[in-house]
Amino acid sequence: MVRKTKYDYYDDVFKATAVELGALPGVQAQDVALVLDIHPVMLYRWKKEYRDGDIMKKSDKGLLDTETKRELKRLKQVEKAHETLKLEHELLKKSIRFSLDQKKKSSRS
Repeated sequence: MVRKTKYDYYDDVFKATAVELGALPGVQAQDVALVLDIHPVMLYRWKKEYRDGDIMKKSDKGLLDTETKRELKRLKQVEKAHETLKLEHELLKKSIRFSLDQKKKSSRS
């Protein structure tokens, strides 16, 4: 197995922002890690370091401004509505297929 010779370096601002994104309600840490292209274990380690104050001081919290948080919340709502619409669409397609099958069966008599 070949060892990695060049490692990615992430600064404290990136780490703190990743931790804050993972702390948002309804957001899973695995999704944040996937989007940021990091291993989920790394994000969990950063959360611990953030709590311990190794990454940034507690007074430096609030890297995400209110507009960004509001936009993320709106995006989450839009994604949820989209998933609901996709489910409704699939149910309607099944319903149409079922009713067409019923008409075919009843018209053969």
